Amino acid sequence: MKTTHPEKTPVRLKGVGNSLCVMLDPMTSADHLRTELEKLFTGLKNEVENARVTIDVGAPEGYDELIDELGRYLKETFKVGSVERARRKKPRSRRIAAESKVDRLRRRDMERSWHDYRTDVLMLTGRVRSGQKVTARKHLLILGDVNPGAEVMAGGDILIMGSLLGTAIAGHPEGNENIILALDFRPTQVQIGSYVAAGLPASPVKVTEFAHVENGNIVVENYLEANPFGRLPWPQAR
Repeated sequence: MKTTHPEKTPVRLKGVGNSLCVMLDPMTSADHLRTELEKLFTGLKNEVENARVTIDVGAPEGYDELIDELGRYLKETFKVGSVERARRKKPRSRRIAAESKVDRLRRRDMERSWHDYRTDVLMLTGRVRSGQKVTARKHLLILGDVNPGAEVMAGGDILIMGSLLGTAIAGHPEGNENIILALDFRPTQVQIGSYVAAGLPASPVKVTEFAHVENGNIVVENYLEANPFGRLPWPQAR
């Protein structure tokens, strides 16, 4: 026994109210398409008058003449308001999607003043004297000097708005990406994560310098000249 399948209709209609979408097979003859459109739109009677109709041929380009011809037919016969080609959205690449996410985070940071982060900065004023030890869970900011024989330690960065003459340990215990900065950088010893340096040469004049790990070694540079964070496109929480 031979099984027959009903012929697939070349025209389908979807939508409600005054917004309708006609999906059609552009390989079908224009006469046949008009006949199928007449069947669909006649059943809707006055509901299609002044409606906005889009025609989807399944391709982003081509078949302009066919769309124009059918559009004129619908306007003249059923008094639809407008007819245009359906616009298909291009798929966004992963890179564009990722950049958009970064933009959203940047906008959120600015609008909320970085309140979504907990930077946990310990800020102290005054001189840290010989024999004293200061420990911060994350970042440490000292508005003052660190004398010889004093030790300051932090789980993140150490910023000293004064002279660093004692020992400074940043990124404790394994934060090799952290820095130690001082307006007058002359430490007895510095340690960043697992890297230790002692006997660093002092600059002949007082200059803002910072220590960081580079290629497995602790390097000291002029902060303003190196501008280590100047390449960042947006303020980021540390």
